[in-house]
Amino acid sequence: MFGLKGMGSGSLFATPVLEYLWPDAPELNPLLRKSILEHAREHAGMKQTNIGGWHSSTGRLEFCGSAGERLIHHIFEMTEEATGRLHAQCGLPPEPLNWTLTAWANINRRGHYNNLHTHPTATWSGVYYVDHGESNPSAEGTAIHLYDPNPARTNIFFPDLPTGTFRFRPEPGLMILFPSYVPHAVPPHQGDRPRISIAFNLRKEPFP
Repeated sequence: MFGLKGMGSGSLFATPVLEYLWPDAPELNPLLRKSILEHAREHAGMKQTNIGGWHSSTGRLEFCGSAGERLIHHIFEMTEEATGRLHAQCGLPPEPLNWTLTAWANINRRGHYNNLHTHPTATWSGVYYVDHGESNPSAEGTAIHLYDPNPARTNIFFPDLPTGTFRFRPEPGLMILFPSYVPHAVPPHQGDRPRISIAFNLRKEPFP
């Protein structure tokens, strides 16, 4: 079909994305869920990209106690892994880095969603799923949508190609990490229980 034999090809400017299902989630998530729901009952929350739903104040998940500290440790583990892999792919030696972490909890009930946005003052962004908000464990759940950060590629370069959006199913215990310049959104939740997640940013210091 293709007649130019011997021609080299490849892809440039790939976007790194990592996902990992933490094995201690069955023990960790009930503790996180209980703390988040209790905190939400006592605090009004913030309005950010969320349309409806509840968004905690940003910090280091102090209201989640030792479970929050454990999750933060996981976040740093994944960040170091992602950064180390990225440096190795680029042929760079590993180097110790200083990170500033901000994290917050989200509760979306039926019809609540998050508008398309990025986190321009961070290096990495991510999300951890505490509860996918479905009584049926095998339900698809309300996925997070990650969008191609290059709008020209999406809108001009063969826009009919299926490369503009990628979805991650919100499996409890799943952590996703991606560059903070990647646009992302969450469509309206259709589950019958609260969808609970923890989002976070990591900022390399000095920034950028």
